[in-house]
Formats: sequence, C-alpha cells, structure tokens
Amino acid sequence: MPPSNAEELSPLLTRIAEALERLSPAEESEAEQIATDGYVWDAEAGRPLPVPKINRVAFPLLVGIDRQATLLLNNTERFARGLPANNALLWGARGMGKSSLVKAAHAQVNESLKLDPTLALVEIHREDIPTLPRLLHLLRDQTPRRFLLFCDDLSFDQEDASYKSLKAVLEGGIEGRPTNVLFYATSNRRHLMARDMIDNERSTAINPGEAVEEKVSLSDRFGLWLGFHNCDQQTFLTMVEGYAAHFGLQVEPAQLHAEAKEWSVTRGSRSGRVAWQFIQDLAGRLGRPIEL
Repeated sequence: MPPSNAEELSPLLTRIAEALERLSPAEESEAEQIATDGYVWDAEAGRPLPVPKINRVAFPLLVGIDRQATLLLNNTERFARGLPANNALLWGARGMGKSSLVKAAHAQVNESLKLDPTLALVEIHREDIPTLPRLLHLLRDQTPRRFLLFCDDLSFDQEDASYKSLKAVLEGGIEGRPTNVLFYATSNRRHLMARDMIDNERSTAINPGEAVEEKVSLSDRFGLWLGFHNCDQQTFLTMVEGYAAHFGLQVEPAQLHAEAKEWSVTRGSRSGRVAWQFIQDLAGRLGRPIEL
C-alpha cells in the first residue's frame, strides 16, 4: 500500500534525492573548466565549455594561402612564447580557409612548441561579443596559460552598438586586454560593416567623416590584417589533389581534375570550401571514410 501520511513519505523522498545526487556529475571547478585545448564560451552560464575534439584541417592541407598562413603562424608562435603579438583580422572571400587557418595554426603551435600548459583556443559567438569583458575577466586570472580568442564571421549591422564592447577590449578600457589573451576574428568585410552602412552614415550625418570613423576604426585595432581572395583554377585543383592524396583517394589525375572542374562549375565558384565539399562527395562515392 502507498504511504498514507507525510511522515511515511519523508524517508522515501530522502532516498530518492540521495540517489539523484549520486547520479549527477560533480560540478567542475574553474581550474577543471580551463584544462583542455579548445572551448566555446557559454555566455548564459558564464563559463567556457570544453570541446573534446576541435573540428579542423591539418595545417599542411591549407593550399593557396601560404603567405597568410606564414604570417598568422609566426604571430601565434610569438604570442605562445610570451612575446609581443598582434590581434588579427582575417577578411575576404568566403570559403578560402580563414577560420580553418586559425584552428590549424593553433594546433600547429601546440604541436611544435610542446607548451605546458598548452595554448588554448576559445571560440566566442558573434552575438556574445557584449559579454567579452566578462570572459576576459575570467581568463585574466588563468596565468601562466595563454588563450587565443576566436570569433568567426564577425560583422556588425545597422543599429548594432555591440562593436563598442570589442573596441574597448582590443585596446581601450581601464584594464586593457590581458597579456595572456589574443583575439583573432574572421569576416567577409574588411571594415566589419556593410558598404551600405558606411554610405548611409555619410549621407545622413552632419559630419560624415566623424560619423563613419567610429565604426571603421574598429578594424584598425587589429594589428595584423590578412586578406583572402578567390583562387584560380590551378590553385583549386592543387587543393583537390592535396586532399585526395592525404585521404588516400585513388583516382586518375585526369579524372580527378575533370570531376573537380565540373563540381566547381555547378557551385559557381572555386574555393577551399568547394574543394573540400567535392572531396567529401568523392570519398562517399568511393566508399572511403574521412577522418580529420
């Protein structure tokens, strides 16, 4: 028979509560939260969430962006060694390896320098930029570890004032950027704002130059600018060849080129992303799994 009163129910509820506590994982300490190589900033929870495996392409597979790769890798290495380094803005054509380069450079530095503790990569989403000061306050106390903050596809639209939070973090503010933190961002826009926004500011402002300067000056706070442009056909085919060789996809060169060209025509563009999508299709047709 079920318990008939509160006194009989109490021991049962206590046992249920204790069982649930045993099943619940222990809450991580801040030290445990900052222990692996990759994180995603959870603005709502106010803490970085560990990423078990970062989704990235190996550094040697990034073809057609040699100069950009060398500059970013050198900048990242200097930062990881505790030397002066610049915040970096990777801007330009879609699918040309901007975000892939950031993640690949991070892995390459950890592999080559054998750091202890390792350089950590922390991704912050564009919509969480206003909470960036909160994240920096947390990371400031994690010395001697160094953190590479990464925001992919960063841009600002009309009536968006969150860029002011980023400006203060990059150079201004009473505390300034922590010495153990560097900020990398990717964007399709060189000045992080749409051209029609710039034109609109100029046409409606009393002083057009001053109206635009505040928003455009944001990109000036990145000391390292790396531009990415659409690739030609030969570079595209070199990308495809590199992927095919790396994953052991046995296809005659002439056939590989012909299929890759046809794929790029159907997509209406040539880029590293298009090359990777072609390789995924090819591997699927050949019944070969791909593991990065």
